[in-house]
Amino acid sequence: MSLRFGREFVAIPGPSVIPDRVLAAMHRPAPNIYEGEIIALTESVLADLAELARTRQARPVIYVANGHGAWEAAIANLFSRGDRALVLDAGRFAAGWGEMAARMGVEVELIATDGRRAVDPQALEDRLRADKERRIKAVLTVQVDTASSALNDVAALRAAIDAAGHPALLCVDCIACLGSIPFEMDAWGVDVMVGAGQKGLMTPPGLGFVWVGPRAWAAQGDLVTQYWDWRARAEPELFYQRFCGTCPTHHLFALREALTMLLREEGLEAAWRRHRALAEAVRACVAGWAEGGALEFNVLAPEQRSDVVTTILARGVDAEAMRLRAHRELGLVLGVGLGPFAGQAFRIGHMGHLNPPMILGALGAAEAALIAQGAPLRSGLAAAAETIARHMDKDGR
Repeated sequence: MSLRFGREFVAIPGPSVIPDRVLAAMHRPAPNIYEGEIIALTESVLADLAELARTRQARPVIYVANGHGAWEAAIANLFSRGDRALVLDAGRFAAGWGEMAARMGVEVELIATDGRRAVDPQALEDRLRADKERRIKAVLTVQVDTASSALNDVAALRAAIDAAGHPALLCVDCIACLGSIPFEMDAWGVDVMVGAGQKGLMTPPGLGFVWVGPRAWAAQGDLVTQYWDWRARAEPELFYQRFCGTCPTHHLFALREALTMLLREEGLEAAWRRHRALAEAVRACVAGWAEGGALEFNVLAPEQRSDVVTTILARGVDAEAMRLRAHRELGLVLGVGLGPFAGQAFRIGHMGHLNPPMILGALGAAEAALIAQGAPLRSGLAAAAETIARHMDKDGR
C-alpha cells in the first residue's frame, strides 16, 4: 500500500523547495525587455547579490545558465590555454570544475581528500610553496561539496595562500550553500565566487552567478567568448548586454521575490542561524540512527559537516532500495549517492525554504523507510525535536 497521496516532499540538496510566493511572482505576462521596470528590477537584484556575498569590491554578473555554466564563465574569463589551475576536491564537485577547465585547455592539478573530510589548508600551502615558478594561476574549490557534504574552511585556504606568498587567485563555488551559511567574500579574500539560484536562493534552475573581484578583473585570459564575457555584462553599454541578449525575465521576477524574503524579511544572518538549527536537528537524528550500526555520517569530523546537506553512508541497509521505497510509498524524495558514493549513501538536503515541520517530517518519513527496510537503528526523532526546542525562544515569543 502506498501512503504517498499527499504533497510530495523533495529533500534533495537542490533544486530546493520553491516558495509559493516565488512561483506566483513568475505568473505574469512578459514585460518590455528594453526599458522600464525590468531594468530597475535587475539593478536591485545585482545590488542584493553583492549584499548576499558580503562584498563591496566584487561585481556580480548573471548568466542564463545552471551552476556548470557559471563554472565555465569563470574558467573562460580567467584562463588562457596552458595556464595552470590547482583544484582542491573534497568529494566530487571541485574535481568536476577542474575537469571542465582541462577540456578548455587549462593545465589542471588535483589535490583530493578521501571524500570524508574537508580539504587541508596545509596541503595547499605546501604545494604553493613548491611552485617556485608561480605557474599556478588560480585555486579552484567549493565551500560545500554536495556529494560528500563536507564544508571547506575558505578563510583558512586564503590564509594558506597568503602564508605561501603566492599570487594565485582564490575561486570558490558556493552553489550549494549561498544564502544558507556564512560567506564573506571581501573579508575572506575570495577573488571569484560562483553561485546558482536553485538551492539556498529558492528559485527555479536556470540562473548562474559569478562575483568578480578586482584581482580577477585584472587577470583576464584569452579563452573567453562573447557569451561568457563578464566585462560586457558588468559594464554594458546597453541593458540587453547584461545578458548577451534577451534577459531571463521570469527568473528575475522569481529571484527578486526570493531575495526580498531572504534579505529584507528574514535577514541574512537570521537565515544562517535557521539553517544551523535545522542542520543540528538533522545531525542529532542521524547520530541516533548511527547507534544501530547500519548507518554513519560520511564526514568524519563534526566541525566539517555542512549546514545544507548531510551525506549518510549505509553499511547495513540497501541505501538505494530504501531511498526508492521512501519515494514510492511515502512521497519523500531523498538525494542519491553521487560519484564515489553511488549506491552506498543517501543525502538529506536542508537548505532554502525550510522550517521545523518540514525537516522533522522528512526525518520521520526517512526513519520509517529505514525501519521498513530492516535497518537496525535507534530512533533519532526525539533528539531532533529536542534540538529544535533548544533553538526556540525561551520566553515563548
